Amino acid sequence: MTDIVTFLIDFVLHIDRHLDVIIRDYGALTYLILFLIIFMETGLVVTPFLPGDSLLFAAATFAAIGSLNLIWLILLLVTAAILGDATNYFIGHRLGNRLINTRWVKKEYLDKTHRFYEKHGGKTIIIARFVPIVRTFAPFVAGVGEMSYRRFASFNVIGGVLWVLSFLLAGYFFGNIPIVRQNFGIVIIAIIIISVLPAIIAWFGAHKSGQKN
Repeated sequence: MTDIVTFLIDFVLHIDRHLDVIIRDYGALTYLILFLIIFMETGLVVTPFLPGDSLLFAAATFAAIGSLNLIWLILLLVTAAILGDATNYFIGHRLGNRLINTRWVKKEYLDKTHRFYEKHGGKTIIIARFVPIVRTFAPFVAGVGEMSYRRFASFNVIGGVLWVLSFLLAGYFFGNIPIVRQNFGIVIIAIIIISVLPAIIAWFGAHKSGQKN
């Protein structure tokens, strides 16, 4: 287990190096690998630890130098994100109550997501796209809470497009600036910190409100 955690941390912090190896070793299959990672990170409630934001950003930096095609990345990864959330919704709708409080689904993650719903309503599906962990559990909770699929689907599509496009375009236009490339690990850490800030702020807000009550 320790080895897996160590590998994941190294993979995220040095995602540019690992992605470079994947592109050289697997060529066009890299698109399938990226598709599966984004799909699993958003679509399977048991894999919130997979890289999302950082992977999108890093992949786009390779598109900027011609190693990958930006249009293919946009089409495939937007599709992966939308299908992932839809799958997660149906898992929550069909199996959610059986999975809660098992080794696979931590109740604390669900509680964090519920607080987002209380504050932002249905827009949580869009906002959560930009928050690690919450991103994975938001569609699951929507399914458990029996949000109508038609309403969920509209938020899902909008959120998926905005999330993928924002990080891909950021990586494409800024990822290969020399200072960014030379400090890529620091940039990835900054992306992670900025991504989790809304969750931290929401938690402190809920905690402070609870103390007042």
